[in-house]
Amino acid sequence: MTTTEHTELIRRLADDFTALQEAVLARMNGICAPETAAALEHASLTGPVTVVLAHADVLARGAVRRAELSAQLPERLRRLRAHARRVRRARSQAEARYKEQRARHLAGRSRPVDTLELRVARTAFAAAFDEALRRELRDRGLPDGTPQAPESDLGQWAWDRKAAGGEPPAPVRELRDCDDDAFVQALLRDAREEENPYLPHDAVAERWSRHARAALAWGRYAIGRAERDALACPLPARRTRLEALDDAYQDTAVLAARSREALLRATDLHDRMRDCVTTGPFAELVAQCRAAALVRFADAEPERWHSVRELTARHRADCPERAGGCPHCHRALAAVLADAPPAGADEDGDGEHPAATLPADVDRYALLADLPDTAVVAVADAAVGDESALCGYGWAAEDGTTGHGDSLASSSGEAEVIGICAAALSLLEHHEDAPVVLLCDSTEAVGVVDAALRSADPAAAHRTLLFPESRQLMARLVRHRHRVQVRWLKGHVGHDLNETADAFARLALRRATGRILPSAARKEEARILRSLGSGAGPLPAAA
Repeated sequence: MTTTEHTELIRRLADDFTALQEAVLARMNGICAPETAAALEHASLTGPVTVVLAHADVLARGAVRRAELSAQLPERLRRLRAHARRVRRARSQAEARYKEQRARHLAGRSRPVDTLELRVARTAFAAAFDEALRRELRDRGLPDGTPQAPESDLGQWAWDRKAAGGEPPAPVRELRDCDDDAFVQALLRDAREEENPYLPHDAVAERWSRHARAALAWGRYAIGRAERDALACPLPARRTRLEALDDAYQDTAVLAARSREALLRATDLHDRMRDCVTTGPFAELVAQCRAAALVRFADAEPERWHSVRELTARHRADCPERAGGCPHCHRALAAVLADAPPAGADEDGDGEHPAATLPADVDRYALLADLPDTAVVAVADAAVGDESALCGYGWAAEDGTTGHGDSLASSSGEAEVIGICAAALSLLEHHEDAPVVLLCDSTEAVGVVDAALRSADPAAAHRTLLFPESRQLMARLVRHRHRVQVRWLKGHVGHDLNETADAFARLALRRATGRILPSAARKEEARILRSLGSGAGPLPAAA
């Protein structure tokens, strides 16, 4: 194959989604033509290959699920499962290759390195240097920036200046200006009806990437509902329901591919924005502002500036990297000046400050010693699957009562919140006056429920709660906020109630997905209850 033909093949694969997917699957199955296999190795196709495999992965799992629900022959089911495993493995390998290529790309970029004195000063005395830089930017009529990275807003300003070419097209402005719910609906229409050519525009690419996961969750929601409908009718009457399930998987496959494409588009945009402010005139402007800020810092903090200069001069005398400007040394030197561990910032000092850690002697368990004797205490847990939004939840109370059920959740956090709400509402109904305390091993779920209860506003949980089922449960629970508490419990440490709740949640998920017969489910439920009864005892003060 000539170079021209090879280039043309790469271009055709990049432009034709179906052709690229067929080529990738043929390579996976060992039947790919040599010239096509060579073209697939081109760096420009590394990202697109992850897109087509995201699509193929959902379709392969959908084929398996449909075969399971239609009771097809075991041999065909084995073949479908084997194919799905190969696709999943190929997808993981492709994504790993993309990450490696990107890491090499970033490592090969040359960035201007500030002077060692500047890097030490801004790291050791961040507040003072930030104030000096803010004053410099203000005097120049430039954006102020933020304390962690004062140049970040300057970078956005520079990009906007460079990219300015008039207002974007009206459809782009509409996507840019609509609320989040409307934007997600646009993503769903993009997958289910007609591809939206304006989503990759620079003005909305980042927003597309942020909300693509929510749109994909709604695809899994449609799969969950179709799966429920299919399981609710006898096997001979499932054909129509299975066609609806297949449609849901087809839509979700497109959502998965578009979600991956959105990530690639946003990454490319970030790379171009970074290039904008690290090269050319804008890089010079950033460097000038930093250097001028250092002069302001030195004038305002002469003693600190003297210590910076002294320490860096002593360091340069012996540093093996002094010829390259000591590019990695500023954090250790700043730690000496600040008398503290080095900040977890990147080499340019623009990273976020590390999160505070709890003292070693703080008890991380859910302390119950402060509760009144009348309190009803229970543990809730949840389980989620891979294919759809169906989830199971379970709970077990100190007084021996238990419960479990299924719902639809966009994430494990949402599923755990559903478990907490369902358990609390059941206990509130059966214990009219007693306070109810729910323990859960998900810090996210505990935080979400606690925020909603404290604010008396179910909307406080809406960032985690995407689906109507969970939002309705939360709205009901908030009405009883004065009687409900939620606390964290360390999971999977052998606690009887936690293990029972977990077992019920997994059983509920298997029942919801039809992966256990009703008779076997009843036996499993009885076994879990016997296990709880054999080891039950009063809940310790520190669970």
